[in-house]
Amino acid sequence: MSDAELMSIGSFAQRCGLTASALRFYADSGSLLPAEVDPVTGYRFYREDQLAKAVLLRRLREIGMSLPSVNSALGADVIDAIRTVDDHVTTVMREAESVRQQAAAITTTLAERTRLQIARLSGPVLASAIEQILTATTDDPDIAVLGGVHVEAGPGVLTLTASDRYRLSTRTLVSNVDSAAAWAATVNGDDLRQSLGDLRRTSSVSVDVTDHGMNLRLTGRGDHHCRFVSEPFPDYRSMLATLPAVTSRVEVPTATLLHALEQRSAARIWLCSNDKYLVVRDVHGDRSSDIELPARVDGPTIDVWFEMTTLYPAISTAVGTDVLLDFRGREQPATVRSADRGDLTTLVMPVAAPRDTPTEGHTP
Repeated sequence: MSDAELMSIGSFAQRCGLTASALRFYADSGSLLPAEVDPVTGYRFYREDQLAKAVLLRRLREIGMSLPSVNSALGADVIDAIRTVDDHVTTVMREAESVRQQAAAITTTLAERTRLQIARLSGPVLASAIEQILTATTDDPDIAVLGGVHVEAGPGVLTLTASDRYRLSTRTLVSNVDSAAAWAATVNGDDLRQSLGDLRRTSSVSVDVTDHGMNLRLTGRGDHHCRFVSEPFPDYRSMLATLPAVTSRVEVPTATLLHALEQRSAARIWLCSNDKYLVVRDVHGDRSSDIELPARVDGPTIDVWFEMTTLYPAISTAVGTDVLLDFRGREQPATVRSADRGDLTTLVMPVAAPRDTPTEGHTP
């Protein structure tokens, strides 16, 4: 092999992203041997075709894989190498969860003197409420509060609220702590999401708060610590208080409406009505493909557009066999709630009709 085909350790290090000292270490450990070593100077040289292996080695080490595991992956076929990486990720996640739980126990102990109990209720009931409310969150790195759940407590009640700006969901639960003082804060949505598995399997949960976060104390299981979100939550109560009056109300079976929405592949959904039906209409206004759902309609006919990603979760989380849709016009939020239970309410923002939509004959 000619000298022109070899790279010095410095050049090779620059191209693969490893330092020269790291390359010497990996050569001494047998992970990545140089192509040649000058017998006089001891200088190490590498080939072009060793770059891929060096880059893979670096990436495996960057995810915290041990050197023996790295060597195993480098020497294996593709399937076994992938399995080695997956096993490592599983181990890391298991250890991270263990650390999180231990840290939650430590912080709970440290904050014990300032602990305040704000609610006590059924674990499965709280899990269901959290799942419903989390559908109205969004992961926005610029507005962290949109990924959180606003928790409010008072004597005998616990209210959960979330909003992604296009939708707002709120649910009130009955608590067994009648002496709870008024309290409110926004809690990290991911922390709540990680508690769901244990909550579903816990008969009772006590909700305690400190200056540093909210703790879910699960009977027979470890505690879950939920961090606070520092940004202020939107003043949703003022917004609700200033909503225009409802002009039309539609009551329709929840499962029937969900099935109709699932038959539409468009990003936007067009809802119309007459005095007997709620109609899920084709995006291009082709009435031959209308899906008519028998419904109880009070008030004027409706003609409103929604984003599927906004409307469908609001319907799917509604409690009960029938859902109530309250409309306030084409540009005002619509309210989605159960026809027989009022503890979960979701507001859904409509959207403008596409420009190529027919402007006449919108309603059935």
